[in-house]
Amino acid sequence: MLSRLYNFMPGLDTLLHYERQWFADDVRAALSVAAVALPVAIAYAQLTGVNAAVGLYSCILPMMLYALFGTSKQLIVGPDAATCAVIAAVVTPLAAGDSFKHWQLVVTMTAMTGFWCFIASKFKLGVLADFLSKPILMGLLNGVAITIIVGQFSKVFGFTFDERYLLERLGGVPTYLSQTHVPTLLMALFTLAVYFAMKRIRPTWPASMFAIAFGALLVWIFELKQLDIKTIGTVTGGLPVFNTPVFDLGIIRELVVPALNLAIVSFVSMMLTARSFAAKNGYDIDADKEFRALGIANIASALSQGFAVSGADSRTAVNDATGGKTQLVSIIAAAIIALIAVFLTAPLEFIPSAALGVVLIIASVHLLDLKAVWQLKRKDKQAFYLASATLLAVLFIGVIPGITLAVLLGLFQFIRTVMRPTDNILGVDVNGVVRSLDATDKAKAVQGVFIYRFNSPLTYFNASYFKRRLLEQYARQKDDTQCVIIDAVPCFTHLDLSVMAMLADLDVIFKKRDIRLELAGRKRQLLSWFDIAGMKSGKEGIYIHSDLYIALKRNSVSQHTQEVSLFESDENKEALTQP
Repeated sequence: MLSRLYNFMPGLDTLLHYERQWFADDVRAALSVAAVALPVAIAYAQLTGVNAAVGLYSCILPMMLYALFGTSKQLIVGPDAATCAVIAAVVTPLAAGDSFKHWQLVVTMTAMTGFWCFIASKFKLGVLADFLSKPILMGLLNGVAITIIVGQFSKVFGFTFDERYLLERLGGVPTYLSQTHVPTLLMALFTLAVYFAMKRIRPTWPASMFAIAFGALLVWIFELKQLDIKTIGTVTGGLPVFNTPVFDLGIIRELVVPALNLAIVSFVSMMLTARSFAAKNGYDIDADKEFRALGIANIASALSQGFAVSGADSRTAVNDATGGKTQLVSIIAAAIIALIAVFLTAPLEFIPSAALGVVLIIASVHLLDLKAVWQLKRKDKQAFYLASATLLAVLFIGVIPGITLAVLLGLFQFIRTVMRPTDNILGVDVNGVVRSLDATDKAKAVQGVFIYRFNSPLTYFNASYFKRRLLEQYARQKDDTQCVIIDAVPCFTHLDLSVMAMLADLDVIFKKRDIRLELAGRKRQLLSWFDIAGMKSGKEGIYIHSDLYIALKRNSVSQHTQEVSLFESDENKEALTQP
C-alpha cells in the first residue's frame, strides 16, 4: 500500500524519510529561493498582463504540490519567462482590453495546459521530453527572450507600443525614443545600478529583490507618482477566490491548440532543467511522472487563480547552489510567499513598472544565448538551420506561430530520421567481429555474402526507400554474391503488411538472379508475421535465422583455401551486434 502511495507521490517518500541534518540546508535554500521568486513572480505577472497577486498565487500551491508529485529533488516550479510570453501573446488579443476577461482567460488557459499535461502522463508520453531537439528549443528560447526584451523597453523608457509584432516595433524605434519619459528612464537606470551593485558587493544575495525594493522605497518616500512614474498599483492580496469564467465559452476553442503547444514546450524546458540537476546530484528523473506533476501544478495554479508554471531554471540553480537537499525547499519557500500574498501585499503597490521591466530584461538576457546558436554552424549545420529557423519564426511571425513551427520542425525532424535513416554494409574483422565496412578497412566483406543493416524501424512510409537502398548497395558488390542477409534486429520491430509485401518483392527480384534472401534475428516474430502475411519461409521462401552468427555460419565459404571459421566461439557470437 505504501509503495503504491510512494509511486504516486514520489516526494512523500523523501519527506517521510527525512533526515534531520538536511533541515538547515533546506531552510537556507528556501529563503534564497523565496527571495528570488518574489520579484520574478511579480514581474512575470506584469508580463502576463494580470495583477501582481496572481504571480504570487502561481508560486504557492504549484510549488507545494510539485514537491509531493515530482521526482526531482532540486527543481523549483513557478512562473517562467517563455511561458508568460506565450500566455500574453494568446490572451491579449482575445481579451480586447478587458482586464477581468484577460485574467479569466489566463486562468482558463492554465487549466487547459494542466489538463493536456495530465492526459499526456496517462498515455505515457514522457518521451515528448526528447521530442523538441535542443537546437529547436535553443532557437525558441532565444526568440522569446528577444521578444520580451524589446517588449519591456516600453516600461523602461516610459512609452506605450502601438504595434503588436516585433518587426513593427523595431521599425518605430526612432519615434518611440522621442517619447521617452525621463523620470521613468532614470528610475530604470537606478534599478539597474542597484542590481549590479548588489551583484558586486553581495553576489549571493537576491539582487533583483533589493533592486525592486529600493525602487519602491524611493517612490514611497519621495512620492514619485507625482512625476508620472508608473507603479504596479494596488495589489489585491488575501486568499484567492475562485471565479467561474464569465466569457463566451466558445472562445475556449481559441485556447486549445496554444495550450497544447504550451504544455509541450513547458514540459520539454522543465525536463532539460530537471535532468541536468538530477545528473549533477546522482539520481534519475521519471519523465511520465514529471508530466503528471506539471499537470497537477498547473491545475492547482488555475484553481488558486494563478497562471501557467514550468520548471524555473534560475530558481532551481539558486536552490542547488545554496545546498538545497530535498523537496522541503519548495514547501518552505511556498509558505513564505503565501504569508506575503495574504498579509503583506500593501507595500507592493509602490513597485515601479520600470524596475520590473529591468528585472525582466535581465532575466531574458540570461535566457539569451545567440553564441551557442552560432556555434552550431561549426558543429552541426542541420542543427544550426533548425535553431535559426525557429528563432526567425518567433521573431518574424510571433511567439505562438513560432512555437507551432517548432513543434512541427521537431515532428518533421523525427519523420525524416525514420524515413531516411543511415544504413551499413557489414563485414567481419580478423577477430570474427561483425562490423560496418568503412574506409578504415578493419572489416572485410565475407566472400559470396552481402550483409545489409537498415538503422531504423521499417514501416509503410520508408519501405520503398529501404528497397531502393538495398538494391543500390547490392548493385555495387562483386558478381560472386550468392546470398543477401538482412540484419532484422534494428529494422523489423513491428508487423507492417506494406513491409511484408516489399520483402516478398525483394525475394522475387533476388530469386530471378539466383540469389538467396535471408533474414537474421527476431526469428519467432518474423515467422509469425510471415504466417499472418501468407508468406513462405525456408527453402520455398525467405530463410530466417535466429541471429547473424547462425546466418553467417551456414553461408560461410572458402576464400584462398582458408575456411571462414571465425564464428565458432561463443565470444564471437556475443560480439556480432557490435557496429
